[in-house]
Amino acid sequence: MAERVLEVKDLEKSFGALKATNGASLDLRPGEIHALIGPNGAGKSTLINQISGALAPDAGSIRFLGTDITMLDTARRARMGLARTFQISSLAQEFSALRNVMLAVQARQGTSLRFFRPVMRDASLTEPAMRMLSRVGLAGRANVPAAALSHGERRQLEIAVALAMEPKAFLLDEPMAGMGPEGSKALTGFLHGLRQEAPILLVEHDMDAVFALADRVSVLVYGRIIATGSVSEIRNDPEVRRAYLGEPA
Repeated sequence: MAERVLEVKDLEKSFGALKATNGASLDLRPGEIHALIGPNGAGKSTLINQISGALAPDAGSIRFLGTDITMLDTARRARMGLARTFQISSLAQEFSALRNVMLAVQARQGTSLRFFRPVMRDASLTEPAMRMLSRVGLAGRANVPAAALSHGERRQLEIAVALAMEPKAFLLDEPMAGMGPEGSKALTGFLHGLRQEAPILLVEHDMDAVFALADRVSVLVYGRIIATGSVSEIRNDPEVRRAYLGEPA
C-alpha cells in the first residue's frame, strides 16, 4: 500500500442529538484523487471542516504527512501544506484576482503586506502570483476584481490561491458547483494533471466528474462511510446503489 499523505481515523462529531460524523475513516495517497460523495445532508461538509481544522472532532484522529494534526488550527494545517477550496467562495471579492493570489503567496512566505509599501510592484509577490494565475488560465484577468469574475473564473481563482500555498494535499469542496458543461470539462482536465503535484480529496456532486477523475471513491451516508473502492467497485456496490445512487440493489 502506498504511503498515506492524509489519514483520517474513526472521526466522531455530534451537534446535540445529531451525529453528523459517525466513525468516519479514510486516507489519501500520493498522486491520487480520492472522491468523497454522498447525498445532501450526509455530513460531507462537516467531515471536510474537521479535516481542514475549521471544526474540532469529538473523537478520532487526523494525521497529515505522518504528524497528528487533530488539535491544530486551520492556519497551522495550511502552513503544513493542507490547502482547501470552499463550496462557498472565500475570496476577497473587492481585491483583484492578482491581489487575492498575492495574499496567499504572502501567507506562505510568512511576511505581512503592511511592510511592503509598493505592494503591487513587489516582484517577490507578483511573479509567483502571476504564475499561478497562468496555470489556471486567468493571466488575462489578473486585474479584474474577484467580484467581477464569472462563477467559473472564481472557482479557477480559488484553485490558484490554493496553488500559491505550495500544498502537499488539496481539499476541494465542490469545485464544479455552478459550472456549465464546458467549464466542468475544462476543470476536470486541469484536476487530472493537478494530482501529480499533490493528491486531492475531492467533494463533488457532479458524478460524471467524479467517475472521470477518481482513483478511489468513499460514500458517506448519515455521517458514516458505507463503502470505499474504485469507481467500478462503487458503481456495483449494492449498498451504495440502494442508499445513494437511487438504483435497486
